[in-house]
Amino acid sequence: MRRLYGLLWIALSLVAGATTVSAHPHVWVKSASELIFAADGSVTGVRHAWTFDETFSTYALQGIETKTKGVYTREDLAALAQTNVESLKEFGFFSFAKADGKKQKFVEPTDYYLEYKDAALVLHYVLPFRTPFKSRQIQLEIFDPSYFVDFQLQDKDPVRLVNAPAGCALAIERPSDGAQAAKKLGEENFLDGGNANFGAMFANKVTVTCP
Repeated sequence: MRRLYGLLWIALSLVAGATTVSAHPHVWVKSASELIFAADGSVTGVRHAWTFDETFSTYALQGIETKTKGVYTREDLAALAQTNVESLKEFGFFSFAKADGKKQKFVEPTDYYLEYKDAALVLHYVLPFRTPFKSRQIQLEIFDPSYFVDFQLQDKDPVRLVNAPAGCALAIERPSDGAQAAKKLGEENFLDGGNANFGAMFANKVTVTCP
């Protein structure tokens, strides 16, 4: 594998070492997000909830001791959550935003934690914007450029607007199946870095238009 993303990605290497990996992606995530607005109508940040696939979650949990077998509290998973948000920083948290076409930067995440639900790990965190802003059009894209991770929006309520001004409209564009395209390329096409931005073609796109 070309790179590993923190402790969760190290856990994934155990899977790859024991099985034949044909092509990207290697991790699957179901995403639900909220765009957070302040009382004055400015956008302050994004709240993510990312559900990792069951197989990957199982490997990531190896070695974590709990009082009750199979039951993981936020406290049990606190160190793993911290490792994840610190590791994801290098990759821009796979979150890319624009306000009226201008790129917006994020700062360190807050309110992060992991929960174990329905045999899967769910990473929750708030990603604040460096400077809150007002904009007629806000664009948010969620994807991994290298397509190591496949992000899909949750089927129900994948994106919500929190305290948005009246009249703001939400549009969501779901990507086509990037996994099928990646299989046609084969794993060797990713290892040499030639498809470093392959995942951009399969970005989840959110557009919010306000009066």
